[in-house]
Amino acid sequence: MQYAPENPQNTDKPLPIDQILCGDNLELIQKLPDCSVQLVITSPPYFQQRDYGGGMGNETEVNEYIDKLLCLFRECIRIVKNDGSIVFNIGDKYKNSNLLLVPYRFALAATETGLVKLVNEITWVKRNPTPRQFRRRLVSSTEPFFHFAKSDDYFYDFKAFLAEKNTPKQRNRKDSTKLGKRYFELITESDLSEAEKTMARRELTEVIQEVLQGQTYDFRMKIRGIHAEPFGGQIGGRTLQLKNKGFTIIRMHGNKLKRDVIETSVAAVKGNKHPAIYPVEIVEEFLHLLTPSGSLVLDPFMGSGSTAVACKKLGRHYIGYDINTTYCEYARQRVSDIPSAELRLFEEQ
Repeated sequence: MQYAPENPQNTDKPLPIDQILCGDNLELIQKLPDCSVQLVITSPPYFQQRDYGGGMGNETEVNEYIDKLLCLFRECIRIVKNDGSIVFNIGDKYKNSNLLLVPYRFALAATETGLVKLVNEITWVKRNPTPRQFRRRLVSSTEPFFHFAKSDDYFYDFKAFLAEKNTPKQRNRKDSTKLGKRYFELITESDLSEAEKTMARRELTEVIQEVLQGQTYDFRMKIRGIHAEPFGGQIGGRTLQLKNKGFTIIRMHGNKLKRDVIETSVAAVKGNKHPAIYPVEIVEEFLHLLTPSGSLVLDPFMGSGSTAVACKKLGRHYIGYDINTTYCEYARQRVSDIPSAELRLFEEQ
């Protein structure tokens, strides 16, 4: 199915879909129409870390660096759809032994535009950080990815996020003979009426059978007068059950919590021309979470091409910018070596 992006401005110029363009990203992004991209995901050059052959990152002051990023960020907001998202990964910097908190300064400045909301800070945990030890500080092994949205209606498929790493747990059947035993004792010890105790024992027996048959992974039971009442986000149905029935049963299905953490190794790609490559796996998780199949994704700092590679693998379309011609050529070659999602599906069949 051919992707047909929205084009509210009715411009006659076709979008450079599945292309990596070499040039100034601020000039290139201004050619894109409003609300034409589902996701912007990028990792700009970090402040005073490396020279990538362009001006970004070489500023003398942090505020100058953030101001330049905000100029681009405002354009990202303009071209993202109302149900789209923007994800920025920015590293920090020590100066005179002082951690500058550059990522958080940027995130705060971005939200202060009043044009976006900061939905999450997703932490990238590096399994293999740079193997060096400092005598007066710890080795940095994490980086933030900030997820911004233009509206509350952003596309969000949280079930697809880290799906392969969050398979339901399997219950250990060795303890099945003790399952619910303590709850039966607490029911007897409680101040519930005889009718409430009878109902509690019956429903407790039912949920135990669900667990033994594999329909439910586990459960918790709360009994009025024995356990503390629910609070916070749990106020509602469970509180009413405690009040009206004398107990409530909470079923758990073994699914792990969707935490704001992605754990991967620092990428190492043979023949890589770029000094700071981020893993394709990280981009893939954001594509799963924030884009439907066939969406258009922009990376204004394409670098080594990780975003384009992830898009091609997962059936998304991409546009990439980079000011360095060497990186552009390398990224194009890297993407050309990746089979498309349709071809991979055909080969698997």
